[in-house]
Amino acid sequence: MTQPLALHSVHASGGAQFGERGGQEVVLHQAPGDREYAAATRTVALLDLSARGTLSIRGPDRASFLHGMVTQDIEGLVAEAQTYAAMLTVKGSMVADARVLKRADELLLDVEPGAAATVLAFLNKYLISEDAELAEVSAEHGHLLVLGPLAADVVQDVFGAAPPAPGTFRPVAFPGRAAELLLFHGDPGLRGLELLVPAAELEPVWRALDAAVTARGGCAAGLATLEVLRVEAGVPRFFADMDERTIPLEANLERAIHYQKGCYIGQEVIARATFRGHVNRKLAGLLLGTQTPPARAELRVGERKAGFLTTVVASPAVGQNIALGYVHRDFLAPGTLLELVGGGMATVVALPFVQAPPV
Repeated sequence: MTQPLALHSVHASGGAQFGERGGQEVVLHQAPGDREYAAATRTVALLDLSARGTLSIRGPDRASFLHGMVTQDIEGLVAEAQTYAAMLTVKGSMVADARVLKRADELLLDVEPGAAATVLAFLNKYLISEDAELAEVSAEHGHLLVLGPLAADVVQDVFGAAPPAPGTFRPVAFPGRAAELLLFHGDPGLRGLELLVPAAELEPVWRALDAAVTARGGCAAGLATLEVLRVEAGVPRFFADMDERTIPLEANLERAIHYQKGCYIGQEVIARATFRGHVNRKLAGLLLGTQTPPARAELRVGERKAGFLTTVVASPAVGQNIALGYVHRDFLAPGTLLELVGGGMATVVALPFVQAPPV
């Protein structure tokens, strides 16, 4: 059964089209035509990402415990810092990815819709003698994204707060309310600022942000537009471009890996691949022209399997259909032509397709 969004009625009254991701309801579209993409790239757009999961880790050993469970340096984080990390099996394949926010008294993990239960089970499996408490707190928070060139202006309009420095987050106050919100940067390559909002404040915060976005010439948007933007930026998404068979280095997740930290689960595999200097396949960009092959469509060079597609979108910026996909290292050179099983050709290009300036 799909878990509805807390703001379902608000979005429905605005004509939203809904979908599902990981058992959670999501908004696919909020505005007609190309208006969402134009707002997100030229002015500003507002998205409800509350289908994402949130986990909390508390207790004296919280940092040392998580440090041994993920690919990033958690013990070295200062309060109000954020980082991006992966969790791996002993064979080096991914359990999930997460953004980690280090508060003074807890660690928060922000994960993909549908991933919270898996991550919680994975962490609990290894929690033996450490003094740490794990909990899913997704229902306690809403999660909003302000996206586009004017994202910082909208945040300033509503909260009177400038964006945090890269790699950090900032508590912000909603005028007239006592609740504390957390403001942090979104995915790299996307000009966005994200907010974790206490559930009780979600509707008034959404309405205030929506009014400020509208005043700046933007609009509310849905995840279909965000998919286009993240593919253009070359950002992989777990459950779409990564799964339990993916090694982080294959998905270009070097930013998730701290190479000088101590041991963590799966480290040996990452170390061997790093020492070897390559993995057998890598996530690449692919130009498709007007073709619309499905996800997982196979790529070949003659009789050799060359890879497969993961996410296919129509890109206004590139002017054609584009895809993310895994390509064998022998065929990664930009300009390489690959055959699509079922007909047609795909051209390998370097990522990202589009380089967006930071917020």
